[in-house]
Amino acid sequence: MELILTRIQLWFPAFSMMLVSLISYIDRNTLALLAPTILRETHLTNEQYGFIVSGFSVAYMIGNPLWGSLLDRFGLRIGMFVAVACWTLSSAAHAFVMGFWGFVALRALLGFGEGATFPGGMRTARETLPAHLRSRGIALAYSGGSLGAVLTPLIVTPIAAHWGWRGAFLFTGLIGVAWLVLWSFTSRLVPHREKVAGALAATSGLRAIRASDPGVWAFVCLYALGALPLGFVIYAAALYLGAVRGLNQGEIGGLLWIPPMGWEVGYFFWGWISDRFRPVASPRSRRLVFGLIAGLSLLLSVAPMYGPVTALMLAMFFAMFLASGFVILSISYATAVFGTASSGLIAGIGAGSWSAVVAVFMPVAGRLFDGKRYDEAFLLAAVIPVVGYAGFLLLDRSHRNPA
Repeated sequence: MELILTRIQLWFPAFSMMLVSLISYIDRNTLALLAPTILRETHLTNEQYGFIVSGFSVAYMIGNPLWGSLLDRFGLRIGMFVAVACWTLSSAAHAFVMGFWGFVALRALLGFGEGATFPGGMRTARETLPAHLRSRGIALAYSGGSLGAVLTPLIVTPIAAHWGWRGAFLFTGLIGVAWLVLWSFTSRLVPHREKVAGALAATSGLRAIRASDPGVWAFVCLYALGALPLGFVIYAAALYLGAVRGLNQGEIGGLLWIPPMGWEVGYFFWGWISDRFRPVASPRSRRLVFGLIAGLSLLLSVAPMYGPVTALMLAMFFAMFLASGFVILSISYATAVFGTASSGLIAGIGAGSWSAVVAVFMPVAGRLFDGKRYDEAFLLAAVIPVVGYAGFLLLDRSHRNPA
């Protein structure tokens, strides 16, 4: 019994970060799930919806490295409380929004607060777990995002059916408040900032993170471009199912838990692979692994050709499974290069750069959807990970063989 309690205490901080990432994705995915209904009632276009997503993504891009640096410097306890309180208020306020600019403003505030999610998760895993468990700890902390994407259609769809889409956003505020209460107790299991700083300084890593370092941009190419299909499926799947497959809001909610399951399974699979086999330990192995994932990502381009809706869902499932590999393995690559002392900043750079790519991509995808050029949108989303892999090859080589 004592051993079980020790294990629970060891993993509970990472589990609490899984819960916060779950809540963050319920908050952000509620808009994506209910987009057909919201756009119809508010008379917004798909392109305007794309810019609303961009408002979130730009603020999320800014928030990630900023929160990462703040958490590295001041610690998790207060930082995560402030961040979650900020985005909880914003999420609940969506219930009162009236038009395009209101959505843009609140999504930006939501995105800025949620920028602490993955820096907090990575920092928690690095601070509370031994080295041989850290990739799985990161996978657990990050997996709440994919689990939130799975659960959002199952939870939010009936809430919206009974209380409308505005009631759904009030619900997201309530679960944020519940996590804040839990964190007031859980945060006591996280080491004090001074103790953490001393422990990490002894194993800080190879060198400081600088914008001029090719290794930083190799990491950005892998994470931001490689994981782009996550954003595309999250934000565009509901619109595609409604416009092309003719499904209603209830039918969409009954299906959109399937693709994020690939994301959820992928986090744990790639986390286990990273801890067990260290596939980024040598230049040759990481080129092989990332090249394989990038090549398989091209299968998303033919997803619109699948006849049955279930086949389309499985194609999106596989795309999200592969994209999660880019997330977990690129973080392993970055921490191998830069060490653990700046783990929050590493997570912030990764998630922030991904958000920047999504911010640019989604208005383009929205315009393609408005023009009924769905095949082109899917093709573009499938090719971008290959572009990211090519950029990684170039930059990783320059990192290993500087001119």
